[in-house]
Amino acid sequence: MVTIADIAKQAGVAKSTVSRYLNGGSVSEKTRRKIQQIVEETGYEPNTFARSLKAHNTNIIGVIIPRLSSSSSSEVLTGIDHAAREMGYQLIITNADLDPQREIENIYTLAKQKVAGIIFMAREISIEHQKAIESIEIPVLVLGQEVEGIHTIVHADYKAGHSMGEYALKAGHRSFLYFGVPEEDKSVGMDRKQGFLDAVSQKEGSVEVVETSFSMEKAYRDALQVLPKLKATYVACATDMMAMAVLKAAKELGFSVPESFSLSGFGGYGTVAYLSPSLTTVVYPFQQLGELAVSHIDKLIKGQPVPKHTKMENELSVRESTRTMK
Repeated sequence: MVTIADIAKQAGVAKSTVSRYLNGGSVSEKTRRKIQQIVEETGYEPNTFARSLKAHNTNIIGVIIPRLSSSSSSEVLTGIDHAAREMGYQLIITNADLDPQREIENIYTLAKQKVAGIIFMAREISIEHQKAIESIEIPVLVLGQEVEGIHTIVHADYKAGHSMGEYALKAGHRSFLYFGVPEEDKSVGMDRKQGFLDAVSQKEGSVEVVETSFSMEKAYRDALQVLPKLKATYVACATDMMAMAVLKAAKELGFSVPESFSLSGFGGYGTVAYLSPSLTTVVYPFQQLGELAVSHIDKLIKGQPVPKHTKMENELSVRESTRTMK
């Protein structure tokens, strides 16, 4: 089936330009003739869902978040809200509760609400997600996962993991335990973990990987099972929230951090600086990500050029929960 993306690619223009042409909007005569020729040659017909959405400019941006309890999502939303207000946009925020089907439903629901564009904080992008994004034919910006053919903003997760692993090696550690999450989440479940593993493998030693969950409760229960058999001197957790759960389990089991083992996370949420001990982590610019997301979606709505893929840097912050081996 021919899509707007196919026509845009053949014509060498943005999807928004093709959409404006199909909806009778302002397009140069040269571009209009080029698109018309491709439409006739391909036999393109707008899908029934897209045709049901009458051309209607709004000042509303739809936002899809993965779960209400996510600290990172809350910080990104703070940045989105601040920038949206500054730029005159209103927000409709929908929660997917870590359910891929709800994410897809939310894409269609927001389109029916005639939002001008959608910011989607994604755990994964399946073929079904991509079909939904293409079918609604309005600008969509994906945060957190890099996908070919879709505008995205991602964190430098591999670099973050690698930086943490290099720090642990320099601190003299040679035995590691990594608490991770399922690899369906490519950025956190794969890239972050692989960066850490690649770094610590530079020296001879041992590393064990335990897959748990984004849920603090599940991470806490798993830590209660794993820590009594711990041989590692360094425990790295895929998120700060997971590290907090491991710290709670460690204290209940009689371990002392960092004397019994060093502990670190990823995220850099404000609360982890006030833990006892304060948590060594990689600080991610979540609020800046939200602000940049609004800037990008605004440009996409207006048909202005935006980099297809943008990567946000991060910074290692060494605190009290890790120590140098003697």
